[in-house]
Amino acid sequence: MGTLVLLRHGQSTWNLENRFTGFVDVPLSEKGRQEAKEAGRKLRGMSLDKVFTSMLKRAIDTADLALEEAKIGDLPVERDAALNERNYGDLQGLNKDETRAKFGAEQVFIWRRSYDVAPPGGESLKDTCARAIPYFEKHVLPLVKAGKNILVVAHGNSLRGLIKDLEGKSAEEITELEIPTGVPIVYDLDGDGKILQKKILE
Repeated sequence: MGTLVLLRHGQSTWNLENRFTGFVDVPLSEKGRQEAKEAGRKLRGMSLDKVFTSMLKRAIDTADLALEEAKIGDLPVERDAALNERNYGDLQGLNKDETRAKFGAEQVFIWRRSYDVAPPGGESLKDTCARAIPYFEKHVLPLVKAGKNILVVAHGNSLRGLIKDLEGKSAEEITELEIPTGVPIVYDLDGDGKILQKKILE
């Protein structure tokens, strides 16, 4: 049996400012740094073998802060853009309320919550899944199936892709899933990748 821990990065400065972030490499807010440390405290006592993160510093810093707080020593780390947040294209940097005023609340809701409609110049959730899931199935899942304990620190939409794959959720179900910042989601998996237990460390 292996363990998979999924962790969404702590609050970023643009989360705080209610802006679309996506591929923009913004730092954690002070609250986000505290969320990362709190996640680490919840992981204390857990044995981990490897860490995967996106290429964005809010995920990298969350992983570093959490592992330091968990008192887990040096681990092999793999970073890949396949785990990056969804690219929000032309919406990146815009305040969400201002965007609704400009394009209409209904259109913004479709961009944010539909599975296969992309914002201008950006990715749909389907597009994000198309890069995150194959990466996960090739690089992460085989380690967990082999009995390793793996931490993945990424983003709301890329983690939705991983959870869609793990739990077999439909396109509609996964768009409605909310993943809180800084809260570890822990899966125990058997050798076939079947979920034996799921815990949310709130």
